[in-house]
Amino acid sequence: MDVRRSGERYRGGAPEAGIESRHAFSFGTFYDPDNLRFGPVLACNEERLAPGAGFDEHPHSRTEIITWVVEGELTHRDSTGHTTLVRPGDVQRLSSAGGVRHEERNEGTAPLVFVQTWLTPLEPGGDPSYEIVHGIADATPYEIRAAGALLHLRRLIPGERTAVPDAAAVYVHVVRGEVRLGKTDLGPGDSARITDASGLELVAGSAAEVLVWDLGD
Repeated sequence: MDVRRSGERYRGGAPEAGIESRHAFSFGTFYDPDNLRFGPVLACNEERLAPGAGFDEHPHSRTEIITWVVEGELTHRDSTGHTTLVRPGDVQRLSSAGGVRHEERNEGTAPLVFVQTWLTPLEPGGDPSYEIVHGIADATPYEIRAAGALLHLRRLIPGERTAVPDAAAVYVHVVRGEVRLGKTDLGPGDSARITDASGLELVAGSAAEVLVWDLGD
């Protein structure tokens, strides 16, 4: 288990424009050759956008982009014609495939916080696609078939226990609250990269929200 603390994340974005980014992996102008990816996971970014702030239209390709809103509302627009509002409890997937352009903005009056995970697909190319699932349930994992991954949402009350998938690779990101993973305590923004996961549990020390990625074989 490789634990990475919130304070170790690279701080990016453009604070003067109301954008604060915290990167768990080598990203943009921050290059760390020892921290390029974990399995198919290329990025896990915590983004904070002030009202009116946003990322202008920009391109992506060969990436599965999964967005989880923590608070506020995210406005998404892309070059395939989708315009949507993404709210807490929604999962958004943009499969950039052979190429797509999109923009992400906070067009509301409250701060926007979201976590965005990028995964590399099993096969390159193809046509871009988009999906949003409103109010995803904890008991139903969300499948990113193109990347061979499953996303498990874990929203826990204090003292609640939940199993971590037994898998060759698991990525855990704590959105909020305090949890114990095995014998390790994790807080908001902390993450763990686990190889050959077997028999592990998450135990909530407070009300908590955790993203658990089963990255398969």
